[in-house]
Amino acid sequence: MGLEDYKEVVETCASITTMGFMLSGTLICKDIYQKGSSKGFDLMPFLGGTGMCILMLQYASILRDPLMININVFGLFVNAVYMAVYYYFTPHTKDTRALIGKVAVFVAIFLAYAQVENPKKVEYRFGIIVTVLQLLLIAFPLVHLGDIIKTKNTDILPFPLIFMGTFVSFQWLLYGLIINNIFIIFQNVVIFGLSLMQLSLFVIFPSKSKVKSDNHEKMN
Repeated sequence: MGLEDYKEVVETCASITTMGFMLSGTLICKDIYQKGSSKGFDLMPFLGGTGMCILMLQYASILRDPLMININVFGLFVNAVYMAVYYYFTPHTKDTRALIGKVAVFVAIFLAYAQVENPKKVEYRFGIIVTVLQLLLIAFPLVHLGDIIKTKNTDILPFPLIFMGTFVSFQWLLYGLIINNIFIIFQNVVIFGLSLMQLSLFVIFPSKSKVKSDNHEKMN
């Protein structure tokens, strides 16, 4: 039996874990709510996630893949909610609006491109675009690598998103192999590797806020 025989099982598992991954942002929103401010939290996981869901919806439409369409509709909705929470609690509304505007223009350009490109070439070329953007989004937390090593603190990294993303990328890798889509395979091989790299940082440099919380509980 080949992987194709397990397509329905992989589809179901990928759907469930991807939705779980997308819902993991609620943990970050909970921290923002408890703190009463989104200061110190990175906007890009939510903003980038919103933009990527829109672009992946376009790509899924090109592929005519119902699974990818349904997943990204769900992702677009939850990321929009996360964005609303972040914006409500941000002390820098002007800067946040400016960044949202830039990303909106960026996404609109690629959507327009997909409409005017040769139908025979758009699947391959748009696949390259979403692959590159997806990898940049996943690798984005690594821009803080220097600060993490310097402070030996991983508080700035969104652990729930990274942790769930590791499982999700592995299952989408299997799905890519089943449907024989080189872009989905390549995306998730690299994403899986990047996710493992980022998870290793939590082992090397535990969250200082978590350490303080544990010490406080021991004292009580």
